[in-house]
Amino acid sequence: MRVIAGSKRHFTLKTVPGKNTRPTQDRIKETLFNILQTRIYGTRFLDLFAGSGGIGIEALSRGAEFAVFADNDKRAAAVIEDNLEHTGFTEKALVINKDIKATLRMTEKLEPFDIIFMDPPYFEGLEREVLEALADSPVVSDDTLIIVEADLHTGFDYVEEIGLKIVRIKEYKTNMHVFIERQEK
Repeated sequence: MRVIAGSKRHFTLKTVPGKNTRPTQDRIKETLFNILQTRIYGTRFLDLFAGSGGIGIEALSRGAEFAVFADNDKRAAAVIEDNLEHTGFTEKALVINKDIKATLRMTEKLEPFDIIFMDPPYFEGLEREVLEALADSPVVSDDTLIIVEADLHTGFDYVEEIGLKIVRIKEYKTNMHVFIERQEK
């Protein structure tokens, strides 16, 4: 795995040992950041279920101001910290090694994020749980973009019921990115 573009282009990143994480493929990561290219610079970025931290580090490399990485796996948190040190982004980042509920409580003490990315384990229903928590959370402003990486068969028909709206879906072979914002009030 590597950083695709920006100030740390071509830096290689460690991955979490085992099969519990699925690093986003370079081609999919590149498509995602092509979509986000005008929104990244100067942002506050939250990477939930961060794995090795590849998405948040890519955001920092492309000019994000600050990133928070959250993963409940101790090995993942250690790999993220190693990758941040390797890329020189330690001062621009915070790593949280807690479960998702504790993470969301902790991040509520921080300023709102411009972009929130999450790639939860597939088929566990965590997308809905996290989106419901984010819908009324102070970490989400009216301008926050939430991106969910999910299996193609994951349903998001509940999003409007919880005060959010889908603004774009980008499908790939086996998964998709769902772009979500708060509904206008």
